[in-house]
Amino acid sequence: MSKPRKSHRRKSTPKGGEARSSRRDVLRWIRNGAVGAVVVAGGGYVAVGSFRAYAAEHDLSRLGQGKPTVVQVHDPQCPTCTALQKQTRRALTEFGECDLLYLIADITTPDGQAFAVRYGVGNVTLLLFDAEGGLQQAVQGMHSKDQLMPILRSHHASHAMISG
Repeated sequence: MSKPRKSHRRKSTPKGGEARSSRRDVLRWIRNGAVGAVVVAGGGYVAVGSFRAYAAEHDLSRLGQGKPTVVQVHDPQCPTCTALQKQTRRALTEFGECDLLYLIADITTPDGQAFAVRYGVGNVTLLLFDAEGGLQQAVQGMHSKDQLMPILRSHHASHAMISG
């Protein structure tokens, strides 16, 4: 005679009532809630870090604070500006933030527009400043990383000679 097999299926809901939560269901709910909270908190942490980096990069008051600076006059809706930004960031990976500071003058904001007007330039422009905030060079138009490297090296070297 064979023994009846135990079923691992969930028991059906009692007639006319709701299913009772087992301890396992409660623990699963707590675990899923904890995982969800960690994911949301992690996403918030990343978002705050990204916002801080964005805000620092757009803070034009950092210009002239003791570091040579590259300021991109930028329109976020302009594909050429975005391409120049990508190439500039690639070129700047050779330098640390202690060597060259990278800032963005977003011409869609009042501060960015005023900055562009003050220096008489439009978007798709890089302005190279010395550590005291004096304009040293304007680089207009689209440039590749390879074209930007000698310009940035020269700017960095001339600044290092002046301060060092």
